[in-house]
Amino acid sequence: MRPPSVDALSRSLTDIDLPAPLLVEAARIAIANNDPESARPEALRLQRSLLGPAINATGVLLHTNLGRAPLEYHQQAQATNLELDLSTGGRGSRNKHVATLICKLTGAEAALVVNNCSAAVTLVLAALARDRAVAVSRGELVEIGGGFRIPDVMSESGAHLVEVGTTNRTRVADYQAACRLHDAALLLKVHPSNYKISGFTEEVSVAALSNLGIPVVADLGSGFIDEGCHWLREGKPSWLRDEPAVKQTLEAGAALVTFSGDKLFGGPQAGVIAGRADLIEACAQHPLMRAFRPGALVLGALQQTALAYLRRDGDSIPFWRMAQTPVPQLLARADAISAGRSVTTSAMAGGGSLPGEEIPSAGIQLDGDVSTGLREAPIPVIARVRDQTTFIDLRTVHPDDDTLVANAIASII
Repeated sequence: MRPPSVDALSRSLTDIDLPAPLLVEAARIAIANNDPESARPEALRLQRSLLGPAINATGVLLHTNLGRAPLEYHQQAQATNLELDLSTGGRGSRNKHVATLICKLTGAEAALVVNNCSAAVTLVLAALARDRAVAVSRGELVEIGGGFRIPDVMSESGAHLVEVGTTNRTRVADYQAACRLHDAALLLKVHPSNYKISGFTEEVSVAALSNLGIPVVADLGSGFIDEGCHWLREGKPSWLRDEPAVKQTLEAGAALVTFSGDKLFGGPQAGVIAGRADLIEACAQHPLMRAFRPGALVLGALQQTALAYLRRDGDSIPFWRMAQTPVPQLLARADAISAGRSVTTSAMAGGGSLPGEEIPSAGIQLDGDVSTGLREAPIPVIARVRDQTTFIDLRTVHPDDDTLVANAIASII
């Protein structure tokens, strides 16, 4: 039997929301495989390979594979004052808008926004320590997601790494020796946000380092902005008890602090450098800034998040809304979705933040590993599996998606 034409087969797939060239590609693949019936599954596979919505039911609030902090931001198709000074009519700076808000939140003299925290650290090292020594504790030579390591970042920036102390114990005297022997340009303190060292340990505080006369750069990574947590209804939760905050780290004497926008800050992917105005200016004038600068969408979303903090409106920041939802509310939603299957669970911050800290939560328990079936829902539901049991943790599910979760469960049970 003669196979259908590519054109005819692709036209039979027009109910699938893909542009014609991709439907034609699916048809060609199916005909090349001598299996025209596979054209529809192939088109659906192409559709699901594109960036699209998913329901995070893992209980990991900042799931890196699912985009970390969920964020809703809309910008109309119109011009903005991105680099226009409205008071003079002349050229302005794209960095001024949100940087002013970051300074109000943290008490920093100045701030600078780049496209992620690794870029922030690289820019600081390149601008302030190229061809010079930077002292880092051996216990803080971290590796973040994707295999990126502090020594590698430092090497690419042109700074020279000087390891001080040991893996578990570093003292002020170790930094003093590095400053004396290597003429260190910076002291870099890296918060080990994705692991913990316990037992026979010792580290040097930012306050102690700031007394050595060398600028201290604190890479906090996770972006916890202020220990006061004034934007939360119940104040600072217990699972944040050991997390250093940007505002207090600057108050302790750090010359610069770097942090992520899409972790505990709850905004878009971005990196922020905050601190001394002269050091920020040196970073802003470095040639790498042109490569690292973010666009208007990121800056607008970051500004929206910063304004929510200043309004003390944690509920309008999705991460903090999820984090402070009471467990009884989650249990009530679980019962409404699938009666008799509700269960208490433990959520976590994720995104390389707060290792080992659990957040009380609740959700739905399903027998067996049904994660594949849940992922095949029209909007995939991403659950977690432990001991051949599937858990749908509702702390990370928006209440508006409860019906979609219920439908996904119904389709596999």
